[in-house]
Amino acid sequence: MDNKHFREIIIKSTGATDLYEIGKIQSLWSGYGSIIRYGLKGSKLKSVVVKYVQLTNQEHPRGWNTDRSHNRKLRSYEVETAWYRDWSSRCDESCYVPHCYALEAKDGEVLMVLEDLDSSGYGKRLSSVSWNEIALGLSWLANFHAKYMQERPTGLWKVGTYWHLATRPDELKVLDDKALKKAAHEVDKILNQSKYKTFVHGDAKLANFCFSHDKKRISAVDFQYVGGGCGMKDIAYFIGSCLYENECEAMEVKVLDYYFAELKSAVLRNEKNIDVGELEEEWRMLFPVAWTDFHRFIKGWSPGHWKINSYSERIAKEIIRSL
Repeated sequence: MDNKHFREIIIKSTGATDLYEIGKIQSLWSGYGSIIRYGLKGSKLKSVVVKYVQLTNQEHPRGWNTDRSHNRKLRSYEVETAWYRDWSSRCDESCYVPHCYALEAKDGEVLMVLEDLDSSGYGKRLSSVSWNEIALGLSWLANFHAKYMQERPTGLWKVGTYWHLATRPDELKVLDDKALKKAAHEVDKILNQSKYKTFVHGDAKLANFCFSHDKKRISAVDFQYVGGGCGMKDIAYFIGSCLYENECEAMEVKVLDYYFAELKSAVLRNEKNIDVGELEEEWRMLFPVAWTDFHRFIKGWSPGHWKINSYSERIAKEIIRSL
């Protein structure tokens, strides 16, 4: 796909007369392309964000550049395209996501023309948060999970999250923790057999949330790993990206109480005909299982990672003992 074709798609989809590059927001992981902000002339929109993906084999920053890693990446961009094409329009203010103006996939290249969240009032990115921002993230996730409760993830990952065991045999193979390695498939099975499933964002770290400047509203980006599963996977991962180990432990009850209060009211609002008490009971039990599942991945993927801590180790040991 040449730049001329790109320009035509962006101009046509936004009603602009011309466009100009404002700047590159970031390169995509492993050099698969880039995310660029474009200014628009003659359109109601001031700007758009364009995600441009080149699906050729790239170099992985941690050395995991296998065919499996490459194919997982290809699938992730297919999933993100399907997400914006078929599912994202269901999201409302309660779980805001960028509007998609155009999608194009051709000759190993993908173009996504997306709403510029900065110009829509979600211009703040945070690397550290107070309870207020954690609560906003939990509320977004609760509303998102309620929206897609008991839906079939057609076109998305059958099992969401980027660390899902079936897609990560290489990391399991090199895992030194023998007990965790042995328990990995059972932990995965317990999560996959949960009665209540939804769509999980699949990469719900703090860096993938955009806040309004008054920190009263929140939106999420990056839907490459959205798919089916237990919502606790998102919660465990989100909290692990916001808090240090002593805070994770101290705030665990507060976090879950707040999330489930939000989830219950969102399920009722979305008129999902399910037993919210039973849902909460099952998912509370699965929270430490989801935490252990991510811990298994991170220990194999990057053994020196800061997220490997005594809280995670204790939870994993308890789950392994209970199997």
